[in-house]
Amino acid sequence: MKKAYFGTDGIRGKANKVITPELALKVGQAAGLVFKRGTHRHRVVIGKDTRLSGYMIETALVAGFTSVGMDVLLLGPMPTPAIAMLARSMRADLGVMISASHNGFEDNGIKLFGPDGYKLSDDEEHEIAHLIDSDLSLRLASPSDLGRAKRIDSVQARYIEAAKRSLPRHIDFDGMRIVIDCANGAGYKVAPEALWELGAEVIAMGVEPDGFNINRDVGSTAPQALAQKVLEMRADIGIALDGDADRLLIVDEKGQVVDGDQLLAVIASDWQDEGRLSRPGLVSTVMSNLGLERYVTARGLQLHRTAVGDRHVLEAMREHGFNLGGEQSGHIICADYTTTGDGLVAALQVLDAVKRANKPVSEVCHCFEPVPQLLKNMRGKRAQSLEDKKVIASIKAAEDLLKGTGRVLVRPSGTEAMIRVMAEGDDAERVHEAVEMICAALNASHIVAA
Repeated sequence: MKKAYFGTDGIRGKANKVITPELALKVGQAAGLVFKRGTHRHRVVIGKDTRLSGYMIETALVAGFTSVGMDVLLLGPMPTPAIAMLARSMRADLGVMISASHNGFEDNGIKLFGPDGYKLSDDEEHEIAHLIDSDLSLRLASPSDLGRAKRIDSVQARYIEAAKRSLPRHIDFDGMRIVIDCANGAGYKVAPEALWELGAEVIAMGVEPDGFNINRDVGSTAPQALAQKVLEMRADIGIALDGDADRLLIVDEKGQVVDGDQLLAVIASDWQDEGRLSRPGLVSTVMSNLGLERYVTARGLQLHRTAVGDRHVLEAMREHGFNLGGEQSGHIICADYTTTGDGLVAALQVLDAVKRANKPVSEVCHCFEPVPQLLKNMRGKRAQSLEDKKVIASIKAAEDLLKGTGRVLVRPSGTEAMIRVMAEGDDAERVHEAVEMICAALNASHIVAA
């Protein structure tokens, strides 16, 4: 059986165990062959975050791409959305980001973007996966047609300018004190610089990567350090990025964390007032809080829900014509300016709304009261458990319990042997009861991971 290389966000795994030099070499060769379309000189741009294993993977990818005749432009540590943008603006045939996003340094991954800056389609990923498992020796370039590689040092300014252009020309952040936590990751240079150029007083943290400390007690997955710094510095706002800077969380002046649902509400409201929504609504996932749905509905907007994953969000945005979408985790896609989640661009939209409202962040970024929401992960359980009659009955009973006041969501994990059980509603006790009855039925199903 052939391996399933691609997950929900590229290829990811333990560095030098799953993501090996041999695999990276094959990915470079396979992706290069798939995207060698036409007779022009082909090129690929490669960026990375700050993990130690990035050097190893980058070198192997260069060998793979050049061996099939593709030129390589090495961009160094850059956010994932910057690679998507630069693939387009530098007229590359392919963009590659070496990152495992919010994971620890032990993991790494390979994300691929087409020449349009969008993540690859399922068909393109299947074609690459097929070639990875094939003998490519007869498809390598001749000695005279090998690709060349060179490092480009000027691209940070390109991305900063592109991010700044997402704001109205007259907007600056003069007088705002901002703490920016870059998670010791890919945004550690560009994010503080962009905010400084826009006039803010910038206090940067998580900007001393050493190859091992990416996402370690900093960034959007560990916002406590940012909250403490905001209070210590009496800052107006804190911004936390993740390891590859494609998502964010906000901390208000009181040290309270603001999640992606609230940020979506802030941007949607602001864009609605400014006439910037392409359609009267936005896209989010089935995990977004019911409070968000009620809030946007009250404003006459539609909340279009998708499966979990920013890829699904983007697909729905493109299909239905929405220019705003995102996830509770802080992946926010502002489609007028970027083709994927972009923590910096989203942060600028929030700062824009705060600046023009001339109110504290705690007021601007608290649009609705989230309803009680409870999520439990049932490890070791397989999707087949959801076919058990008692499990089906428990889900129906939970839905009846919350009918009219909440909702239930039960789904298998896309990456692990796990079933996620979520319920939310106005009554916290009923929410807890709904989750517990489903979990009890799952435990009794006796269908566990092999």
